[in-house]
Amino acid sequence: MNPVSASAAAQDYEAALLNTDIKQSRDAMVEVRLTDLHTGAPVADAIIFSTVLDMAPDGMPDMGTAIEPLGSSEPGIYHFKANLSMAGGWRLRIGVMIQGEPEPVERDLILKVSP
Repeated sequence: MNPVSASAAAQDYEAALLNTDIKQSRDAMVEVRLTDLHTGAPVADAIIFSTVLDMAPDGMPDMGTAIEPLGSSEPGIYHFKANLSMAGGWRLRIGVMIQGEPEPVERDLILKVSP
């Protein structure tokens, strides 16, 4: 008889913005919390492999900007520096690999940028 092992899947993780209303700035700070939905525990040491920041929610997906991952100051919290030059809706598309998981976690998070 073969043992059955359970493994988590990408949908078992949640990525959430800590602040969805951010002031327009060349050095705006964006913070994302990554949580294991089964345990409620923060996901530490995830590897961020993809970030895209554009104005897709406002119908301008070709209007993108630079975003720089800055790492994590506490388990499960990931910081980014972004050039948010216009007020409006911005989409952060983030891709992360989690230790022990075979598939990546990819999420679209919506920021509201005010002047």
